[in-house]
Amino acid sequence: MAAQSQAGGPPAFVTMTEAVPQYPIARPRRLRRTAAMRRFVRETDLSGRRLVQPLFYKEGLATPTPVATMPGVSQLDLDSLRRAAAQAAAAGVGGVMLFAIPAQRDDCGTAAVAPEGPLNVAVRAVVEEVGGDLLVMADVCLDEFTDHGHCGVLTEAGEVDNDATLAHYGQMAVLLAEAGVDVASPSGMMDGQVAAIRAALDGAGHQDVAILAYAAKYASAFYGPFREAVDSTLTGDRRTYQQDPGNRREARREVLLDLAEGADMVMVKPALGYLDVLSDVAREALVPVLAYQVSGEYSMVEAAAERGWLDRRSVVLETLGSIRRAGADGILTYWATEAAGWLAAEA
Repeated sequence: MAAQSQAGGPPAFVTMTEAVPQYPIARPRRLRRTAAMRRFVRETDLSGRRLVQPLFYKEGLATPTPVATMPGVSQLDLDSLRRAAAQAAAAGVGGVMLFAIPAQRDDCGTAAVAPEGPLNVAVRAVVEEVGGDLLVMADVCLDEFTDHGHCGVLTEAGEVDNDATLAHYGQMAVLLAEAGVDVASPSGMMDGQVAAIRAALDGAGHQDVAILAYAAKYASAFYGPFREAVDSTLTGDRRTYQQDPGNRREARREVLLDLAEGADMVMVKPALGYLDVLSDVAREALVPVLAYQVSGEYSMVEAAAERGWLDRRSVVLETLGSIRRAGADGILTYWATEAAGWLAAEA
């Protein structure tokens, strides 16, 4: 094949071999060349509104008490709880999840169903401080309130009584609604808990309070530091009601049951060790899907960063991004307020 040379000289001959490109036509690196290009083509965005900050209120505290196993996290008194909620709102966080530790515990978690119990007090304080600026969520469970540390009331044989526990959850949810909560979040993994709470809320005229179901909650070893944060008194384990870590299909069943019972949102917990489950749930559910980046996930990164083994900020954002990429619409994380500040500064 002959071609006229540009200089007007003899034709330039190009062989068929030379006509075949010697380098790739498809160059994915073109879309990674500049920060502006990378930002434009990014498939998974992360923002503060996607994050939920868990907060721990402890009845009777005068000042915050650091949680030794969770650097940067504290049990809060009422004033510091208000400040933490205000900081979260100012940072653009989407919501806060409230937990409470009572001064007194008993075998049936009486403080959980007392109108002036610590969780209701915490909800009222936070709603007064930031209501309308972010979602106020509260954990609906008995484990922080019972002297045995289980998520429900016990039978005489010492087993968790599923159906008796549902009545307590319904009472808790109604009291939280009266305190002003936006979202009731049952985490105990009792069969029928969403239906029981929905019926109790609707029966008391609180049809507008949403339910975030801990739909796929696993019996995970990653919860260890959290138990210090709530002064857990648990002996034994929760394997008779939380899911076996080896089970994947079971999560689909749990999610479908919760959706049928009226869940407005569903959650997978933990997050990083269960990204496959999270991805499954995100494909299945037609409601917002959340994931909880739990205490053990948090503490591992903090411990490694403290030793200089990894770059803390980069790893925090990478882990949050991976949870979003797997399908989470929202993420409960102890870095929520801090990470929201970073993301806002980068926007």
